[in-house]
Amino acid sequence: MEKRRLGKTDMDVTVLGFGGAEIGYQKASEEQVAELLHNALDIGLNVIDTAECYHNSEEMIGQAVSNRRNEFYLFTKCGHPRGPESAANWSLDSILQSIERSLQRLKTDRVDIVHLHSCSESELRKGEVITALQTARERGYTRYIGYSGDSQAAHYAVECGAFDTLQTSINIADQEAIDLTIPLARDKQMGIIAKRPIANAAWKTGHKPIDSYHHEYYERLRKLNYDFLRNFDDLEKTVSIALRFTLSVPGVHTAIIGTAKPERLPENAKLLETGPLPEEEYQAIRNRWEEIAPRIWIGKI
Repeated sequence: MEKRRLGKTDMDVTVLGFGGAEIGYQKASEEQVAELLHNALDIGLNVIDTAECYHNSEEMIGQAVSNRRNEFYLFTKCGHPRGPESAANWSLDSILQSIERSLQRLKTDRVDIVHLHSCSESELRKGEVITALQTARERGYTRYIGYSGDSQAAHYAVECGAFDTLQTSINIADQEAIDLTIPLARDKQMGIIAKRPIANAAWKTGHKPIDSYHHEYYERLRKLNYDFLRNFDDLEKTVSIALRFTLSVPGVHTAIIGTAKPERLPENAKLLETGPLPEEEYQAIRNRWEEIAPRIWIGKI
């Protein structure tokens, strides 16, 4: 699998990474997660990304592959210690305690990156959250620190110069970052991690998804009406184009895909074997976005 140097870090990351949200939200079994992650590592994938608030995702990852820790880079996120539905806690003590708990759950003495998880611009400007991550790095809890989020908060996180990496939404239905944050992040040689790189495949059935979390992308894609999405009988081809689009964005180093299905990551890896998206196809998607997308279509947190 292709690897790219993640900004100024020492990590050569595979272009496809594993996102740990679904295994928590979908209540995957330990056996299912073990099969999924061992499959991923066996095909050469070397990025595993999770968060403290993805229910028991960290615990299951630690249980499944902590014995293969030297084969992958491990990222987690902090800021929501009581789960995604609860209020965030951006105090220094809470963040440090959260990271310590993540290390225990993941069965490791350190992670490669800790990201602030959708922290607001106002909290970033106060400085305590940045001090907390810097303290975690000084204590050896993490090798690098990053920001995970979108829009103006992400722009400030890049602009302030405190972070090594940016994890942000980039896909065929979510392109604000391509103009707003990625050029500046590239100038600062930050590592760029694309989340939601296939727009949750919100188009896949041709009908509005049952999960309301996917509704915004579905509605955007209806209006964008890309030519390549009109063939609902060839999901593999449309997913391939969507994924290759995200990985063709200048500056993107890896794309994190979440799944609870053991077969999904090898399938997605195979989609990349066709090579980069041709420039004319990439530009057609960009042109359509610029023609149709209103300014209110900001990055999806």
